[in-house]
Amino acid sequence: MIAMQYSFVLPADYDMSIVDRRIAEKGRLMDGFPELVFKAYLSARKKAQQPSDSENLYAPFYLWKSPAGMNEFLSGPGFVGLTQSFGWPSVKTWSVWHAEVSPRIAEARFASRETVPIPPYAALDALRASETGRAKDRVHDDGALASLVGFEPTTWTLVRFQLWAELPSNDQLEDRHIYSVGHVSLA
Repeated sequence: MIAMQYSFVLPADYDMSIVDRRIAEKGRLMDGFPELVFKAYLSARKKAQQPSDSENLYAPFYLWKSPAGMNEFLSGPGFVGLTQSFGWPSVKTWSVWHAEVSPRIAEARFASRETVPIPPYAALDALRASETGRAKDRVHDDGALASLVGFEPTTWTLVRFQLWAELPSNDQLEDRHIYSVGHVSLA
């Protein structure tokens, strides 16, 4: 599996209803896309309730079964339309160590993402086992609707990503970026 996210920082006075309308109109176009596990249509608003919201963002997050689906999307007409509307983004990707997805994933209304540096010479097998357990716990014990952990070996970072129906307590979300979910497309 591979996870992917791009993000567009929008002006502070940007009318975010444009993003909401785009998600409402185009969100279902990714439903059933080949090799897609899910696409979460994410946005964040400057000065919203969460302390991490310092910018207006449109930042979809994808989980793919394989790189083939990601490549098909990035070279297809949907991505062309996106770039014509918002510009040419840098696309972050992570090799997924583990993904836990609830059957209720479509109920997601919030997302959290945390990026963590991997220390040099870390025991990656032990880190992978620990992070896999953490991802499972987020769904089975903490109420997340999806939880994944991936790593990126160019900059040696982990990504921890969750989808939620309701936001958990602030102490569980400390140092994470919080998004609103406008739609979740599924395979």
